[in-house]
Amino acid sequence: MYKLGTTNLLTNTPNCITRLLDNASIPFAPDNTDYQNFKKEVLAGAELQDADGNVMTQAEADAFIATLP
Repeated sequence: MYKLGTTNLLTNTPNCITRLLDNASIPFAPDNTDYQNFKKEVLAGAELQDADGNVMTQAEADAFIATLP
């Protein structure tokens, strides 16, 4: 399970991703292996929560992942 970090007010985008298993903060960095695993797992059906803790539907999660580098 993953949760989006707080939103950057200037860009209106999340600052990072939190892996709920161990509360690890994962940056939006394409060369980061945790970031790559996050994208693969969410596209495969892993739960993604918004910054408020609401679970996204798979369609919402897929659409969000599509906007990432």
